[in-house]
Amino acid sequence: MAQKIVTIYTDDLTGEESSEAATHTIALDGVTYEIDLGPDSYDKLLEAIGPFLTAGRKTGRARKPRNAVVSSQDTAAIRAWAKEQGYQVNERGRVPADIREAYQKAH
Repeated sequence: MAQKIVTIYTDDLTGEESSEAATHTIALDGVTYEIDLGPDSYDKLLEAIGPFLTAGRKTGRARKPRNAVVSSQDTAAIRAWAKEQGYQVNERGRVPADIREAYQKAH
C-alpha cells in the first residue's frame, strides 16, 4: 500500500495556506519566537522591524536560524547584487536561499 503525506504550510499572521510560507526566528529580550510567514507577511515584518534593526547594535553572532530576519536594506542589497549577476529575482517576497548563499559567498 502506498502512502502520500501532504504538508500544508499556513501563514501564522493571515491564516492563509501558502506553498511559500517559511519559518522565521525572532529574539527579543531573551525570548526566541518562531513564526511561519508567506512572502507578503514577511515583507510586512521587515518593514515593521527594519528601522529598529538598522538603529540597533549587533551583540555577537547567534546561531543563525534557517531563515534569519534581515533588514529591508540587506534584502535590497541582495536583490540589486543578484540582478547585476544575472539572477532572476522578484521585486517582492523572500529572496531565494540559493541567491542569498551566493551573495554571502561573494561578500
